[in-house]
Amino acid sequence: MISFEPERLDNPGYLVEADASGMLPAVATSGAQVRASHRAALEAGVVARLSGEGRPRAIVVAGMGGSAIAGDVLAALCGPGTPIPIVTVRADRLPGWVGAADMLIAVSGSGLTEETLALALEAVRRGCRLVTVGRSESPLAAIAEQASAPHLPVVPVAGAVGRPRANLWGLAMPLLVAVSALGLVDVSPQVVESTAQRLEDIAHRCRPSSDTFINPGKTLALEVAGSIPMIWGASPLAAVGAHRLASQLHTNAKYPAIWGQLPEAAHDLVSAFDGPLAERDIFSEESTPALRLFALRDTDEDPRAAKRRTLAVRLAEDRGVPVSEITAEGEHPLERLASLIGLVDYGSVYLAIAYGLDPTPVRAIAELKARITQ
Repeated sequence: MISFEPERLDNPGYLVEADASGMLPAVATSGAQVRASHRAALEAGVVARLSGEGRPRAIVVAGMGGSAIAGDVLAALCGPGTPIPIVTVRADRLPGWVGAADMLIAVSGSGLTEETLALALEAVRRGCRLVTVGRSESPLAAIAEQASAPHLPVVPVAGAVGRPRANLWGLAMPLLVAVSALGLVDVSPQVVESTAQRLEDIAHRCRPSSDTFINPGKTLALEVAGSIPMIWGASPLAAVGAHRLASQLHTNAKYPAIWGQLPEAAHDLVSAFDGPLAERDIFSEESTPALRLFALRDTDEDPRAAKRRTLAVRLAEDRGVPVSEITAEGEHPLERLASLIGLVDYGSVYLAIAYGLDPTPVRAIAELKARITQ
């Protein structure tokens, strides 16, 4: 029987033993990933190459799982005012409208993802401009070479190698650098450094030796444990953080979660506040999971989004649904998004450890992929 044991989080020996594959050290490399990946993308010459080609009609990011989140990061940082659509495709077929006027950015940390390879080949057949992001000397890199397209290698950072879920910035920074050539996003050296420093500050506050009562990552794990987490973002940027938290809970802690973005969540998911899983019986001796709302917010929210978030939180509290609010930190949108992702990555790993699970293996995913290939 798997049980949540909070005292495990303040047991240094157990933290090392339970995290046998080293996911915590991998998450701690996030700041280094930002710097190294930004530098490598610049050195690859992608800015000079793309800036001379003009803007495409649309940018399509192809990826699965953690690689696809990199596309969501790109869209959120470009913002709703960007003059061209930025769409993430999580499938093995491109939408029918994608054609020669568009750019496809295929992202796969390993360079082996079957669906991403299929989309890259389909984009070449349709005459799309192609950029690939993935491991060097991989099938994805080979497609780029055959198409005379730029390939941006994922830079190996000590500690994160072999742990793609902890290497988001190794995937996202090349995308941001590529699109900065089109004038759609700012990834200046100053922004990159402030973001890296923000992630290093989070790593310090969430370090394993920091006690639970002052460690925001461990605190987040305590709040999630035993609940059914409903995670909402009140802005496109915060919604990426909400999606990331749900995904990391699934893969690191093998824990279910529901995520959404306001205002849509206010028209749909809020109904669950009146359902059976919103009720908590404090006198019951049985531990029954019940809803808990996690509201992720940006410091630069649209007034309407801020109002909806405030009202949703009140509605939950009026019905006895516990609420945790997580606020982004920093000035630039990239820094603020990194502050949310850095915290939720740690929280998901600590949740796994407190349940006695090694956060790195994903046996169900591996088994499903094996069955598909049979």
